[in-house]
Amino acid sequence: MSDPVASVVMSVFNGERFLREAIDSILSQSFSDFEFIIINDGSTDRTFSILQSYEKSDPRVRVHEQENKGLPESLNRGCGLAQGKYIVRMDADDVSTPYRIERQIGFLENHEKVGLLGGALEVIDAQGKRLFLDRPLLEDEPIRAAFRSFSFPLNHPAVVMRKQAFDASGGYRAQFMYAEDNDLWLRIIERWRVANLADVVLRKRIHPTQVSVCHLRQQVLSLLGAYALSLARQRHSVEPPHQEPVISEEFLEKLGVSQASRQGALASAYAAWMGSMSQISQDDAVLQLFEETIALSRSGPLPRSALSDGMLWAARTYYRQGRFARSVFYLGRAVLARPIVAGRPLKRALKFLFRKSQAYTD
Repeated sequence: MSDPVASVVMSVFNGERFLREAIDSILSQSFSDFEFIIINDGSTDRTFSILQSYEKSDPRVRVHEQENKGLPESLNRGCGLAQGKYIVRMDADDVSTPYRIERQIGFLENHEKVGLLGGALEVIDAQGKRLFLDRPLLEDEPIRAAFRSFSFPLNHPAVVMRKQAFDASGGYRAQFMYAEDNDLWLRIIERWRVANLADVVLRKRIHPTQVSVCHLRQQVLSLLGAYALSLARQRHSVEPPHQEPVISEEFLEKLGVSQASRQGALASAYAAWMGSMSQISQDDAVLQLFEETIALSRSGPLPRSALSDGMLWAARTYYRQGRFARSVFYLGRAVLARPIVAGRPLKRALKFLFRKSQAYTD
């Protein structure tokens, strides 16, 4: 029996809530020449029994059990087992669109220098309601520029990569906790071109319990470390030796990442995720991130734009809760932090901040 063209790799830990929808979206793809490798990373809920039922009913599904070891090690195991020419990433709480694999592999077959390919996303909430469309940068150079400006031009579960590119890069590295994907992308694009499809390839679910919200601070520190080491490799052709079990602020200081850079990156990430959580009316998550922003501001100055954005999201959330005095207070502080806010037409600003509708349309 010949090897499949593609290997879909998923790691899951206690993912029973959305697992069936995620698996079904892969098994119903228009492209069928793939194996589906699923690592059950020590789940304690009904994940194992769900996976067993799929493994028995579809020969493409290959389930591997292990004690909980975390995402990087799980994905390295899954990608190491992959027999396909291409590795298709998938998460257990997302939904792939029906023609995703066909279109991504078709593109890679016609662009031999591209080793890493993403695509557009339809962002949904926990109930599957459409929130907005995330249109990515499409070409190699703009994507590289976005990496240099600390942006996120690729979304991990929407990526397809060449197995050859993954193997040559050395795989995921656990010390870049919660940002192991971006560390890997930075190493792959040193040898390969990168692109995104304009087509929507994934319905990406956001909810307050996902890793990017619960571990945002460590994710940002890991991202900063990945970017700093990438710059070091570009300058010296080799990476400086390091034995860090996890990327820390002290390690970033040694790499030349200033406190101001760390503060700015954290504040911007908090504000961005406050916006995402506000869109799905997760007020507790918004205010928790805002508290972290305020705590961060006590250890050093923050960029005015990020601080102002955070206060605007907090003002909106307090208004939605009927806490009008706090809402007005933080609206005023947002204006003081970034006076340009006051330069907007007042009617437009109030409509943006205080509209009662919870709906968000693209």
